[in-house]
Amino acid sequence: MKFFVDTAEIDAIAELNDLGMVDGVTTNPSLILKSGRDIMEVTKEICDLVEGPVSAEVVAMEADAMIAEGRKLAEIAENITVKLPLTWDGLKACKVLSGEGKMVNVTLCFSANQALLAAKAGATFISPFIGRLDDINIDGMDLIQDIRTIYDNYGFETNILAASIRSVAHVQDCALIGADVMTAPPEVIKKLATHPLTNAGLDQFMKDWAKTGQNIL
Repeated sequence: MKFFVDTAEIDAIAELNDLGMVDGVTTNPSLILKSGRDIMEVTKEICDLVEGPVSAEVVAMEADAMIAEGRKLAEIAENITVKLPLTWDGLKACKVLSGEGKMVNVTLCFSANQALLAAKAGATFISPFIGRLDDINIDGMDLIQDIRTIYDNYGFETNILAASIRSVAHVQDCALIGADVMTAPPEVIKKLATHPLTNAGLDQFMKDWAKTGQNIL
């Protein structure tokens, strides 16, 4: 499973990228706002830093305007993925932009039927939102499983990009189901390395080592 980082914060991306933990980056208007940066400027900086796909989202609501914005965003770098909403107009724009050879990430997916439409429209990635479904007492993992089954049934090449990931449990469940990609905030990715038994074991090792009176260096 590939790891995308869901942020527009350069320092956070760089830290994880240095560890080989970044296969791509996802941004959205809310993350651009949080960064306080110009969208074109910060997106170009991210693309220069990361080799994998970098999602940049359109803000238009109508297909023709989405296409125009998508083309403009795609000019930033070769690894730009144009991010489109899962609306009828978004699907129209997806069909055109994917037909032009551009990577497209169709976002705000909340049903298997939506994911099926996105795949047929040529989406490179489909982004089902796990956490937001959990918020309304619907198990987001059921959606990931349903999309996996449908895509496997018919050989769709669209990548399942699990989004709105809020916890380490979400990451594990996505990996078990077979999501192609997951995107999560930097703090969630860092938490994957944490376990209380690891901490307890390390604490005991250090106490025992101190008693030896030895040094390695």
